[in-house]
Amino acid sequence: MNPPPFRARATNALVGALVGAAAGILLVTAAAAMAFGVGGVLIALGIGVPALGGAVVGVVLTSDRSRSIPR
Repeated sequence: MNPPPFRARATNALVGALVGAAAGILLVTAAAAMAFGVGGVLIALGIGVPALGGAVVGVVLTSDRSRSIPR
């Protein structure tokens, strides 16, 4: 089978990064709500690491089946 086009991979990476960033924002918000001292580096890591992970997962799990019935 042909690999998915670059555009599909880039879109999946972007969506994965956005989902990961949203999860990171929730983690940082929860840490701040529990009165932990959250510094700038921890905020950057708390948002950046899940965003990067989401981007990687988005690219890795890109479906290579664009049609339901291969021809």
